[in-house]
Amino acid sequence: MPHKLLVMGVAGCGKSTVAAGLARALHGLLIEGDDHHLPESQDKMRRGVALDDSDREPWIAKLGSLLASAPDHAVLTCSALKRSYRARLRRAEPSLKIVYLEISREASKARVAARPGHLFPASLVDNQFLVLEPPAGEPAVFRSDAMAPVQAQCDAVLRWLEEAEITTGTHGDTFAAHPQAV
Repeated sequence: MPHKLLVMGVAGCGKSTVAAGLARALHGLLIEGDDHHLPESQDKMRRGVALDDSDREPWIAKLGSLLASAPDHAVLTCSALKRSYRARLRRAEPSLKIVYLEISREASKARVAARPGHLFPASLVDNQFLVLEPPAGEPAVFRSDAMAPVQAQCDAVLRWLEEAEITTGTHGDTFAAHPQAV
């Protein structure tokens, strides 16, 4: 069964790094969400202006379309901060499984500040935490401690995918614990 994954969380949580590891392990397509922002949205972020729902709507729609049209395994990076954004992605790809990378505000700010030249400035981190609606209670979600080693996070997600398939035959309501740091 092909896996369609969303790796989500606030800026600096490691979405791109973890998603790349998962895409490699699954021999799947990596869809880097940041590459698909509209030019106007990219310009707003560079200027330190937070995006709103009207900015994110066409972006989420495009990402949902890309994910749904992927022929096999696919891993999408997207902040997907609100339940409504995740619901939109799930409508596009009903089998979507979510990997939520949890990180503290302080660690997020430090990581973002250490990325010179990145599209997203550290000044916008606080806004992401204000907008964030964690996916607690949503189906097929794996929570991961973003401070754990990347390989440990990837290994834990892969085990979760395997165990969920064996246990239920599907990827229904699953909420996994944090991976242990290795």
